[in-house]
Amino acid sequence: MQATPNPGVQTIRVLVADDTRIHTQLLADALRRDPQLEVISPPAQSRDLVAAVKLHRVNVVVLSSNLDEEPLRGFELLRELRASNPDMFAIMLLDSSKKESVLQAFRAGARGIFSRHDSVETLSKCIRSVYEGQIWANSEQLSFAVEALAASPVVRAVDSNGLSLLSKRELDVVRSLAEGLTNREIAERLGLSQHTIKNYLFRVYDKLGVSSRLELLFMTLTQAGTKPSPTASGAGGADQSAAKFGSFSRAANPQNSNLPEAAAERFGPAPAQKEGEERGRPRSRTSSFLGTDPLD
Repeated sequence: MQATPNPGVQTIRVLVADDTRIHTQLLADALRRDPQLEVISPPAQSRDLVAAVKLHRVNVVVLSSNLDEEPLRGFELLRELRASNPDMFAIMLLDSSKKESVLQAFRAGARGIFSRHDSVETLSKCIRSVYEGQIWANSEQLSFAVEALAASPVVRAVDSNGLSLLSKRELDVVRSLAEGLTNREIAERLGLSQHTIKNYLFRVYDKLGVSSRLELLFMTLTQAGTKPSPTASGAGGADQSAAKFGSFSRAANPQNSNLPEAAAERFGPAPAQKEGEERGRPRSRTSSFLGTDPLD
């Protein structure tokens, strides 16, 4: 039974697709106890997931890496989902945190990596965090992503002009991202909707030839002459944290305290804020990276 939503709390539409139908049903029923989650009944066949996500305007998909008795089918399906529903967020259910599986999940567009050994309550928290624009992964999983990025070829813009391709508003968005603000905080600063911020990020990615917030951050900081040193902190035995890519812990990493200055050097001063508006700040409780995919 779906719990009664709390008045004034935004409902998150969730669709679950686990490795078997019975596991899917059990997990969906458990998530329905969370009043903030509206759990959509999944289609009988995984091939119908793309249409179901679009039809029900699903916000977050919780997807197993193995579907239809096919190992790794979940990664393939996630790419299809992302191509058809770019505003959707995805969490990948993994049986283990092996490096290759974690990297495949990020490359396919997952914004969260969730272990089956964790509780349903933790999964609910994961869903809310991912929906709010954070990356959910533990420190080991984040290190896999950073190492893979460091080993990849240098990211270059599709045009020699690089960041000069961007409009003033697009530069405002990129500068705010480099300071560690979430989409919601960027939207508040610029007086725009979160959906509009996502659209700006799509255009920025296309112009600069990058595919993720992490690549964009590294590009901008490299051009500003600053090298970020991301860290991640976990909690508990699973060391799981919602790490919001783009924000760095100054308390733990004093060498990163010049990130806003680097952003200002590259993009100019921050846009003027409205009177009474509280400026968004990078969190110091976690480090932040930006997902392989997109847009928060």
